[in-house]
Amino acid sequence: MGFIGLKFLLQFLLLSSEYDLQRDEYLHLDQANHLTWGYLSVPPFTSWTSYIIHLLGNSIFWIKFFPALYGALTMFIVWKAIEELNGNLFALILGATCVLFSALLRLNTLYQPNSFDVLSWTVLYFALLKYIKTDHTKWLYIGATVFAIGFLNKYNILFLLIGLFPSLLLTKHRKLFLNPNLYFAVLLGFALILPNLLWQYNNNFPVFHHLKQLAETQLVNVDRIDFLKNQLLFFIGSIFVIFASFYALVFYKPFKKYRLFIYSILITLIAFLYFRAKDYYAIGIYPIYIAFGSVYLSEVLKDGWKKYLQPIAIAIPLLLFIPIYNVAFPNKSPEYIVQHPDSYKKLGMLRWEDGKDHLLPQDFADMLGWRELALKVDSVYLSLPNKNNTLILCDNYGQAGAINYYTKLKLNAVSFNADYINWFDLSKEYVNLIRVKEADGVNAELQETSPYFQNSILADSITNQYAREYGSAIFAFIGAKIDIRERIRQEIDKKKNYR
Repeated sequence: MGFIGLKFLLQFLLLSSEYDLQRDEYLHLDQANHLTWGYLSVPPFTSWTSYIIHLLGNSIFWIKFFPALYGALTMFIVWKAIEELNGNLFALILGATCVLFSALLRLNTLYQPNSFDVLSWTVLYFALLKYIKTDHTKWLYIGATVFAIGFLNKYNILFLLIGLFPSLLLTKHRKLFLNPNLYFAVLLGFALILPNLLWQYNNNFPVFHHLKQLAETQLVNVDRIDFLKNQLLFFIGSIFVIFASFYALVFYKPFKKYRLFIYSILITLIAFLYFRAKDYYAIGIYPIYIAFGSVYLSEVLKDGWKKYLQPIAIAIPLLLFIPIYNVAFPNKSPEYIVQHPDSYKKLGMLRWEDGKDHLLPQDFADMLGWRELALKVDSVYLSLPNKNNTLILCDNYGQAGAINYYTKLKLNAVSFNADYINWFDLSKEYVNLIRVKEADGVNAELQETSPYFQNSILADSITNQYAREYGSAIFAFIGAKIDIRERIRQEIDKKKNYR
């Protein structure tokens, strides 16, 4: 309970009030208003959490509470795994400290599917551990259920199976494939994910288009060497525990029956490397290995002079966290980061998904300018005639989601980007258009759109120079000369046909 309490405390202390929510968080929150079995960007689980947050008032506290909760539960499962491996109090404290002061602190600051993804990986590995230890078939059904829920949260958990199935075949646990309960468990898991698969089928499998876009625009810039280096950085304070687990899984006799875990991590990492996955996709692998390593080190350090190394082992994750605290979290002002870029540059944090270096880390820049945008759109909206017949159209999902979250006027912005393409209300005729345009498209917007309206105004723009959206403009087009809904339908059809 002490570790869990500290976990929640740290998650709320590591965020500066100078920053808004991050771009993706707005989209996930907006999904609560459009519940369905699937989305263009993610499976449906996040929308269910968003709906709970919505019922609780949609405040920043609850938005940050749930990723912190998933992180705390991950630490709890590692604690239980250590107990199952007969670890003593030192092993429990070491394991909890390693999980607490790791990349999970950074991951759990953001309301994204990643926090629950790590929890899903950890619980599924724990279910496997329990099955190997007890041979109780209930753990097959628990594992299938956990996989299904993890799949409905993020498809990334498929990489766990890519690593796990060959590992089972390489060990004596291949006999599991002769157990009929395995296939009944698989059927259970399939039944749970079937609604999402049907949604994908009925919508022409947008996940493949999303993955294609991701590969072309982001994963192509992934450096495989950087991927491996960052695996070390994510758990830099507990790397000695993780490597101890590798040794123990190969040579420590009490762990002989768990040897498939060493094959699993190797095959899973190779799969991530082959597909040029983003480095943080692999974070879910490591918590269970912290459990193995902590138990092994507790055995190594239990007697003689070695027991005096126990406090040092516990202190290492905390001490190595201190320099990471200074750069990995949005707890410094943008001005401070710009004036002190060296530490951020050394860790590669100024390199964005476009492969270029910028003033701030990408996630930090993605947490600025949103409140400013929403308030300025509110102001432009109030200045228009026939307000109720105004369409707010944005270039990207971050803009639309931020307006919908921060607006004081209960506005509803949309975009042709991401899931917003399915959320247009074309039941009423629009006479005005508020157009939010990214900086690189500002110059052409007046020329392209103004012929369809009586009046056109460049009303405002985002002026926060540190924001990723810096320079994005807000146009007001007043008095439509045509029914713009037809052009919107054409654009929607064009986007969907391309997909």
